[in-house]
Amino acid sequence: MIQVGIIGGAGYTAGELIRLLIHHPKVNIDFVFSTSNAGNHVAEVHQDLVGENIKFSSEINLEVDVLFLCLGHGNSKAFLNKNEFSDNTKIIDLSNDFRLQKDEIFNGKAFVYGLPELNKDAIEKANYIANPGCFATAIQLALLPLAKSDLLKDDVHVNAVTGATGAGTSLSATTHFTWRDNNFSHYKAFTHQHLDEINQTVKNTQSDFKSDINFMPNRGNFSRGIFATLYTKFDDSLEDAKQLYSEFYNNAEFVVISEENIHLKQVVNTNNCILHLHKHKDKLLVTSIIDNLLKGASGQAVQNMNLMFGFAETEGLQLKANYF
Repeated sequence: MIQVGIIGGAGYTAGELIRLLIHHPKVNIDFVFSTSNAGNHVAEVHQDLVGENIKFSSEINLEVDVLFLCLGHGNSKAFLNKNEFSDNTKIIDLSNDFRLQKDEIFNGKAFVYGLPELNKDAIEKANYIANPGCFATAIQLALLPLAKSDLLKDDVHVNAVTGATGAGTSLSATTHFTWRDNNFSHYKAFTHQHLDEINQTVKNTQSDFKSDINFMPNRGNFSRGIFATLYTKFDDSLEDAKQLYSEFYNNAEFVVISEENIHLKQVVNTNNCILHLHKHKDKLLVTSIIDNLLKGASGQAVQNMNLMFGFAETEGLQLKANYF
């Protein structure tokens, strides 16, 4: 059994981590740290955990085997500057603090970008992981087979919708029920922060990629999930594309290529990414769906933990979608 610590225990990603880890056969939760909730039962915040006898802690064990950082963007670096963990403690950060190459070395710690379908071998040897963003995960998994074969020759156009949990637990004008209900909008058009890591991955995979990735993020009036559609010029046939994607993801535990049109309920509450391919004239359309809190955050973090400790990659992640 490995000992696990969670920092920033009151947020959505921490709640999902706890839900996954309490049933993980190789894990014991040592502490869930939250300054604002110390001493309270975790179920007072994460009400889906009622009956679980876990309390938020004000104490941090600097010797845990693995530490999950579920802090707001920009706060992980500050936290690690103030708290010096054992050299034996592996760290998985769920913020964007270490995802870019300019940030991957921090206080002597080398962070590996934690997209298993891209960096599995490096993750297995890593001590520090930068967990990818949710939009970034869905979009990169849709593009990687093309980039790996140097087939991205033109602009990529992306339209993706995320649920309300993607905005976190803090309330804002666009997260209230009265605003979200029966509503739809885009935000951060062409400038979303996940574009940096997406462009980094694509250009590292296909060095001659010089075109634009035009990303339109949207807010959906549902709680969780990401539905992304991407299209770009593709000269080969649909069958060629299907073979390319099937071969690329042949050994990927959580990526499925569907022959049928896909919809969001097929992935909610799972660590899966489902892809669907469609050819129209000289354009290839790729649809990519994930649960933003699982494959887009906490589930992928557990997947990375499994790889780092030599567990089965699917350990604790064999989840069924909430279809109805």
